[in-house]
Amino acid sequence: MDRTSYTNLAKSWEYVEDHAFSRQSTDLNAIRTHAEEAGIPQGSAAQAELLRMLVHMVNATSVIAVGTGSVVETLQLVNGLDNSGQLTAVDSSSQGIALIRTLFNRLSDETQTTLRAVNAPVDVFLPRLNAENYDLIVVAGDAENYVASFEQAPRLLKKHGVIVFTDILAFDSATSAGGVLNPANRDAKSIAMRGLLETVESDERFVTALTPTGTGLLVAVKR
Repeated sequence: MDRTSYTNLAKSWEYVEDHAFSRQSTDLNAIRTHAEEAGIPQGSAAQAELLRMLVHMVNATSVIAVGTGSVVETLQLVNGLDNSGQLTAVDSSSQGIALIRTLFNRLSDETQTTLRAVNAPVDVFLPRLNAENYDLIVVAGDAENYVASFEQAPRLLKKHGVIVFTDILAFDSATSAGGVLNPANRDAKSIAMRGLLETVESDERFVTALTPTGTGLLVAVKR
């Protein structure tokens, strides 16, 4: 690609992000603002919108959200379930799970989707769940969440179930220095995401695709 092509790609990312942000509801905007005022940065609006679409695409009725710092993404997963099914949010962070519980308490009278928020380490909680009972797992947050979630994914997912890793390019780290894109960058999350990418893509139990949406999504579908 020449410089013009790269410039156009950057402009297209900005256009899509602005477009997705403009489509957010008043409630979603208020939730984004509240979370950011509480010191919890929110991710890409386009990424959250795509996650909602994935719920519809796989006709999901059972979803796990690992790492709930992006409250907007979690709410879009709830929206994707369209007043049915179940969403389980798990986070070891007391701040993140408190915000999600507040949101779920408010939503409980507005939706028939079963909502549960669990404050526990991922590697402790996920092994307790029933096998082949979930359609979609979305992973965010600390690097530890990613490996622990993928270890359980083959067992937890139904056939053709999907696991999505957000921020696979490691842009959300304060010390990212370009994240995965910078070969010289050796911060913990960038190292972890490079390893995860190789592990997931080489696993013959899954069909995978890496996309630049938001801060990078790695999508893996169980065969």
